[in-house]
Amino acid sequence: METNVTARPIEAAPAGTPAALEVIGVRKDYESFSALRDVHLRVNPGEMLCFLGPSGCGKTTLLRIIAGLETQTAGRIMQNGKDVSWLPPDQRDYGIVFQSYALFPNLTISDNIGYGLVNSRARRMEIKSRVEELLRLVGLPTSGQKYPSQLSGGQQQRVALARALATRPGLLLLDEPLSALDALERVRLRGEIRRLQKQVGITTIMVTHDQEEALSMADRIVVMNHGVIEQVGTPLEVYEQPATPFVADFVGKVNVLQSVALGNRRFRVGDLELECDACSNGFAPGEPVNLYLRPEDRAVEHLTDSTANRLEALVTRVEFLGGLCIAEVTAKQLRGQTLGLHFSLNQLHDLDIREGNTIDIALRANRIRAFARAPQA
Repeated sequence: METNVTARPIEAAPAGTPAALEVIGVRKDYESFSALRDVHLRVNPGEMLCFLGPSGCGKTTLLRIIAGLETQTAGRIMQNGKDVSWLPPDQRDYGIVFQSYALFPNLTISDNIGYGLVNSRARRMEIKSRVEELLRLVGLPTSGQKYPSQLSGGQQQRVALARALATRPGLLLLDEPLSALDALERVRLRGEIRRLQKQVGITTIMVTHDQEEALSMADRIVVMNHGVIEQVGTPLEVYEQPATPFVADFVGKVNVLQSVALGNRRFRVGDLELECDACSNGFAPGEPVNLYLRPEDRAVEHLTDSTANRLEALVTRVEFLGGLCIAEVTAKQLRGQTLGLHFSLNQLHDLDIREGNTIDIALRANRIRAFARAPQA
């Protein structure tokens, strides 16, 4: 029987490479609940890590503890081998960008970017040179004498990013930096932030509840839920190999089929017997199991009588989304359970996929994931 993973130990560092950041056994308790419970995490130098999870999962609390804006109840924060667990924010080596931009409205863009350098008593020419360099880096070379109110939301967030980088910090923290922008600007700016992060080579931690942001920007994703880490992995690992039912449900779209284990990686769904090459062989025959299948994990071409997990499905609904469509299908063998499957617009036409028609499909045996079904309350 497979069990949920609630936390991962700190990953072993490559030989001779110190961690840029280590979170060791961090806990955060409030009067009525624990926001974080025994969190362990290692952040590698130069990587971009995304904390992903629903509201209230603890991701922002963890970021604020790393920044020194909140104090942990227990545990340690190590940055480049130095214990910063109890240091105030101004003694920690990071820059931070908030979703609200937090620019000074009465200062020019140049003065906003150079604010931290002025406070560190850098020389005037050094400040001027660094500000000009950053304005070019974020694509605003001629905006230095403007004020924040004269810029769009996306441009203001670029300025906030430049300000966070001005003092050349060892760590960049991004607290949902794109959530206040419209959809098109979010897509544009996430690509720019990722390009800039790789160009500068700065270790970066970003908090987001947007799956698409995390999948498209991160080197690794930390999926959090109820104050614990459910899984740490690359975007592909988290999407294709979810470690827990929560990760499978939360990251991307997924179909969940109720089944009963038959042994030898076979499961019965209604009257249909499914092979599951990627599933654990540890389920006892008769054990209730949920099978998880992504909408794209089906085959419709080159099917033969020997193709595993093949069935004739009835299309009950089609949702048109442009170049990609979702067809809701069912089959007599499934006994009322339905599947949402992705098809391209070309496949929609070529296979005549429309409500009331039947199509031949096969569920990919190497893509199905299985988790023990939780007892009904």
